[in-house]
Amino acid sequence: MNDQHEGRPDGTISRRRFITMGLLGAAPIIIPGAAWARMRVRTPRRTKQAVRSLSFYNLHTGERLKTVYWEKGEYIPGALDEINYILRDFRQDEVKPIDPSLLDLLAALRDRLHSHANYEVISGYRSPLTNAMLQAGGEGVSSHSLHMDGKAIDIRVPGRPLSVVRAAALSMRRGGVGYYPGRFVHVDTGRVRWW
Repeated sequence: MNDQHEGRPDGTISRRRFITMGLLGAAPIIIPGAAWARMRVRTPRRTKQAVRSLSFYNLHTGERLKTVYWEKGEYIPGALDEINYILRDFRQDEVKPIDPSLLDLLAALRDRLHSHANYEVISGYRSPLTNAMLQAGGEGVSSHSLHMDGKAIDIRVPGRPLSVVRAAALSMRRGGVGYYPGRFVHVDTGRVRWW
């Protein structure tokens, strides 16, 4: 018998393949959670035929959106417009384009969290006026926040503790990650950093 083949003509799998599958399946149980979260597991890249979708619940306006924003290798302009609107500065009712890289980061984060829940949005785009108001209020807001460029969002994910959302975002190393225990996680498409 040759254990080098993954599958056999009769549809059975080899002993080596069976043992490998069992070990991979047991890894999350055997390896401590924090170590497992830090491991870099290679996943196949999405093909041009893949669909990317997101769903949001804006906590300030009560609005909800579920949309496919990327399909067949292209961003969908109408879907981007809908996302820009739900992530607008609700205080000033001002809309600005959201960085598509931020949307891709959110789609990848949702996949990493194995969640299909709506992102609960605390803050998406912020106008300069709103940003200055929040900064004056002592809320720890940067004078040139990436929120003003449409490159940052503050979120929660129902069913996932904030600490888990933070760990997943950090493991991706795709931008800044801020952790505000009991409130939200900030993610952005700026340089890789954390606080």
